[in-house]
Amino acid sequence: MQSISANLNIMIKAAEKASRALIRDFGEIEKLQVSKKGPTDFVTNADLKAEKIITEELKKARPNYSIISEENGIEENKDKNNTWVIDPIDGMENFLHGVPHFATSIALKSKDEIVSGLIFDPIKDEMFYAEKNSGAFFNNYRIRVSKKNNIHECLFATGGKLEKNPDISYRKSGSVALDMAYVAAGRYDGYFEKNLNLWDIAAGIILVQEAGGIVSEINLEILNNIKIVSSTPDINKKLVGIIDF
Repeated sequence: MQSISANLNIMIKAAEKASRALIRDFGEIEKLQVSKKGPTDFVTNADLKAEKIITEELKKARPNYSIISEENGIEENKDKNNTWVIDPIDGMENFLHGVPHFATSIALKSKDEIVSGLIFDPIKDEMFYAEKNSGAFFNNYRIRVSKKNNIHECLFATGGKLEKNPDISYRKSGSVALDMAYVAAGRYDGYFEKNLNLWDIAAGIILVQEAGGIVSEINLEILNNIKIVSSTPDINKKLVGIIDF
């Protein structure tokens, strides 16, 4: 196993601790699906609980770091140069409907760049992580983006509403974080979407970059309405030319 930084180790432990609660809560969803009320309130609580576990773990180790999270927004602490970016359940609609495709995403933003990130799929026990200048990994194995250069042999991922249907093969999986992790691992050849939040994509940015992929330039000071195109280098220009944002 390659050596990882203390910060990434903290992130992994926080994600694993939260995952135990998420797996338990996900197990309850099927029972709630058939009830009249449905599982919405239960899922909101599961999300808040997971975020609380992650935040507490990160704060225990790095009490001065600032935090950006989906539920609590921006929390500025003494260290404003280092900020955790947290999404406890990315793929909330899937989780809500008992679909086992969601992930916990944690990234560390240092000044104006993402320096480490992890995306953990607790149901499949798949951990994707990357650190600046250290490569991208999946369950301790090095990963790289695919080497395809014919766009019509590629498979892409997206989400949201497309204005025009692009002439490419694509999927909508319902989890931004996993879409980007899959690009890094070579499962997808690219991912594109708009109207995103920083916590959706923060960890995915460094994963794709460290796996040798290209991510469109993003201002990390902006939290919402972000547009992203990420892909293998060989098909990046072709993909940008085909999709209509």
